Amino acid sequence: MGSKRISPLMKSLPLLAALVLTLCAAWGRTPLKRDRTPIRPMLPSINRNVSDKVFLEKADVLRKGRLDDFQEVVGNVEFRKGGMFLFCDSALFFTNDSIECFGNVRMQQGDTLFVYADELVYGDSSQIATLYAEPGKLVRLVNRDVQLTTEIFNYDLLYELGYYDVGGTLWDKENKLTSWYGEYSPSSKEALFSDDVHLHSLRQKDPLDIYTDEMIYNTATHTALLDTVSRIVSKDGTIYTSYGIYNTQTQQADLYSRSLVKASNGNTLTGDTLYYDRSNGVGHAMGNIVLTDSANHAILTGERGYYYELRDSAIIWGRALARQFTTDRNSDTIYLHADTIRTRMIVTPAKYEADTLVAAADTTHHIIGAPHVRFYRTDLQGICDSMTIVQKDSMLYMDRHPVVWSDRRQIFGNRIEVHLQDSTADWARLPEFGFMAELIEDEFYNQMSGKEMYATFENQSIRHLDVSGNVEVIYLPQENDSTYNKIANVESSFLAADFTKQQIDRMKMWPETHGTMTPLYLAKKNLFYLPQFRWLEALRPKDPMDVFNISPEMLQLFSEPPFGSRQ
Repeated sequence: MGSKRISPLMKSLPLLAALVLTLCAAWGRTPLKRDRTPIRPMLPSINRNVSDKVFLEKADVLRKGRLDDFQEVVGNVEFRKGGMFLFCDSALFFTNDSIECFGNVRMQQGDTLFVYADELVYGDSSQIATLYAEPGKLVRLVNRDVQLTTEIFNYDLLYELGYYDVGGTLWDKENKLTSWYGEYSPSSKEALFSDDVHLHSLRQKDPLDIYTDEMIYNTATHTALLDTVSRIVSKDGTIYTSYGIYNTQTQQADLYSRSLVKASNGNTLTGDTLYYDRSNGVGHAMGNIVLTDSANHAILTGERGYYYELRDSAIIWGRALARQFTTDRNSDTIYLHADTIRTRMIVTPAKYEADTLVAAADTTHHIIGAPHVRFYRTDLQGICDSMTIVQKDSMLYMDRHPVVWSDRRQIFGNRIEVHLQDSTADWARLPEFGFMAELIEDEFYNQMSGKEMYATFENQSIRHLDVSGNVEVIYLPQENDSTYNKIANVESSFLAADFTKQQIDRMKMWPETHGTMTPLYLAKKNLFYLPQFRWLEALRPKDPMDVFNISPEMLQLFSEPPFGSRQ
């Protein structure tokens, strides 16, 4: 067998290898070796905090079918869209940046906003994420001290606004709110609720509930904006409004569009605009205000006023009118007008003698009108510059040029006190000069004056009259044929008279009497009138609305010296 032939190239391979090793050693290089390090994905070095892109930050497993238009990611999944991060157990990530997430879903923005759910669907074209909860569980949003729960929650990533329309609940430090539809903006802290809205205060010792169909609520200021028919209920009463702002933390309300406050004692305050401080019990009303005091049968109206709930007091001005009535508002109502009308609760403390209670504590209400008072009632009308009605004692105190009319009779003095019994005048007293005049006909008047007068009434007619001190009388006795033929002018120290059907039935004067009886055809003009005589019929209120007629003649009267000063 012959020997093999070796080609020149094969003979030269050992030499080439030796040459390569020599060159590598000379250049400081080692021969190439196979790199068996696993290949890992590299994140692009671009700005990932952009609002128009969705980035997959990480996942344990990524699967992609050749024909699928989505990637399936599983385990510790994290997405990012701008400043919002999304975490879940698994997800489908579509080529159009839409996402479907499953298991332990959590949306997070910074360290303040968190949304927890069981499933999430995000459409990049709408930029709205819809979060779902498994049966028996709720989607939950947490934004610092604010929590929101619902079964299905939508979050608009473009406007950073979350909303629900299947019923939900929102809590903050002060209140719990429920509604069928709700929106919440974490950046502005404002929430919009509609359909069966209920706000409930979380203060156990100060309950508060607001019922409405629409509300804008701020979780930072704890204020509720109400722009539909709403009811605010607390232990102090109820507020009815169709437009207003209520601060649930300070308990202050700014109410508009004809609102009403009803206190727990039954009193109500109504006005075009109301400012109500519930914590201090103060209401400020403007525009067509109405204050009702049901317990004391009074209604006050005007253009502006204050109501002090804790003191059960009020002040009203601007066409101020007080109506004092019995249980039947259409019967024997007093209409009282003054520039300013006040109501006050007067408390009389208990009185003790030798540790023994001799008089229990008591309260009563006063209605005070001043200046320029005019009042009207069917059987009694009057004017004065200051008037007080004491409701418990049914007393009217009239000061500074008081004048009272009843039927054809007029009484005036420096002070008049009238007692009302069963809604009618029972008695009247003029302690500091009194003058009574009764129109007979034409220019003839029966007249009486004295330092003090006291009259009793029966069936709305005068029954008895006592006059004491400097008594002066002008009297026209009626003849049997009902005519008047003579006039009597009499002076004495005391007088007592009984009346029947508005006519003097019997009169007694003592201890000494001086006077004259003159036939009318012989009587001179100076016998017809006493020195203090004034017939003020032109100032008499004619009907309830006439109490607002403050005439120049009335103002002139009030500027004069007291009635009795010229005697």
